[in-house]
Amino acid sequence: DGLQAAMRYSLLAGGKRIRPILAMKFCEAAGGAMEEALDFGCGVEMLHTYSLIHDDLPCMDNDDMRRGKPSNHMVFGEAQALLAGDGLLTYAFEWMLEAGIGFNNLNYYRAVAEIAKRAGVSGMVAGQSIDLISQTEGIKNEDELNYIHRHKTADLLIASVIAGALCANPTDIQLKTL
Repeated sequence: DGLQAAMRYSLLAGGKRIRPILAMKFCEAAGGAMEEALDFGCGVEMLHTYSLIHDDLPCMDNDDMRRGKPSNHMVFGEAQALLAGDGLLTYAFEWMLEAGIGFNNLNYYRAVAEIAKRAGVSGMVAGQSIDLISQTEGIKNEDELNYIHRHKTADLLIASVIAGALCANPTDIQLKTL
């Protein structure tokens, strides 16, 4: 249907897939198999894609192009693009949580919580909010610029590292080192 087509359009549009790679490689670095973090990698990529769809919307950055192709809202309309982003956001957590049912591992759920925290109101969403405010009021100082970068961009990268490592049941020292 239209919603699934809009979700696939952006999710499969390409990109470096750095977040899934980080999750799998840091799982391996902590002593696990890369495949143990694959579901987190997929989930984080869905979250990243949802954020790009929403970021391109007219009410945000109003970008008509993404990765050399028309932005989601240019192809499917603003309302369907909004729903595609919402669908990817919620499906990411459905995907990760359903994958974890078979593990019965507290660290797996700690990893999901880490991703939720860094994608949400104290992470990526907070960074986007300050970015929007700064577009009308200007960036007040270097700390504000660093806040935007740390939360809007870095938090999902950090979540990928930590979630991947948690899949391998790291020691406390390994986790603190990350």
